[in-house]
Amino acid sequence: MFKKVMFWLNNSRLFSLPMTGMSWLVVFLYSLKQGGNCLNGLIALVGIAFAHLATNLFDDYVDYRVLSKSEEMLNSSVKSKCAYIKDGSATLNDVLKVVCIYCGISLLTGVVLFFRCGVEVLGLALVGGLITLSYAKLSARGFSELAVGIAFGPLLFEGVYFVMCKTFSYEVFLLSIVVVVFTIGLLYTHTLLDYDGDMCASKKTLCCRIGDKNKALNMLLVLYGFGYLMCFYLIFVGRNIWYFLPVLTVPFAIMLYVLMKMYNDDNKSMPELSWWHYPLDNWDNIKAEGTESFYLRLFQARNLMVWVSLLILIAIVLG
Repeated sequence: MFKKVMFWLNNSRLFSLPMTGMSWLVVFLYSLKQGGNCLNGLIALVGIAFAHLATNLFDDYVDYRVLSKSEEMLNSSVKSKCAYIKDGSATLNDVLKVVCIYCGISLLTGVVLFFRCGVEVLGLALVGGLITLSYAKLSARGFSELAVGIAFGPLLFEGVYFVMCKTFSYEVFLLSIVVVVFTIGLLYTHTLLDYDGDMCASKKTLCCRIGDKNKALNMLLVLYGFGYLMCFYLIFVGRNIWYFLPVLTVPFAIMLYVLMKMYNDDNKSMPELSWWHYPLDNWDNIKAEGTESFYLRLFQARNLMVWVSLLILIAIVLG
């Protein structure tokens, strides 16, 4: 049973949950400092996490239905895309059943919070549910960054803050923008790594709409640059000089850019690993599959988002 659970969690991209967990932790700690309800915040985390896993898995479901229509599409997609379906470890029906289980758990937490916090929770849950179920189609049309920006930014932050403090906050909104920029950076890195397969599958991600991998890569600099600029605005609004701390991660953002440029030139390229590349989840298995060049970049984007969130947490504590 444990192996089966881990099988589905890993295929639901469990490695991306720190994106959810760190975003939640930022607003959770901020809300606690405002006297927020701890239990409500913890219940919200369960719902958010399972909604995130459902989104990841349903994206695979939709992608594979498209890829399976053509042998050329299957072969051109990156080796890691829907690998567990390609090798027969799971069927599309299995994937859909697990998505329903994830959504059911998330829905249950929403019902609990509705009775504890009021009718406003229904509106927040409705928007979150719509984004979860429509994410794959939004992604195929180039709106994945917008969907993630809403779901993991203002919706998550203001939602958690509301169930904990029964109100909304402009500073929380700004915190959400800073954190979600680096969350979108992770998503954008993923779509850039998937560029060739997505082009073959005729997906219209933002990278595909730009139409050139190197030009699309420059958008990563624009995105992260905006995030760092927002830190300075947050200092002014929150009157907390410690919000400067995330800017210390600029060298890591530049290193990610360099790694992605290397990948665009040669998708098998691998730098010599150093301490700043870690953590690298399940690395031995990834190397055995031959997908280490793909996942190294993805983990670097994930780690950057986590480091920024950790520094914001420190800023909240010190402020």
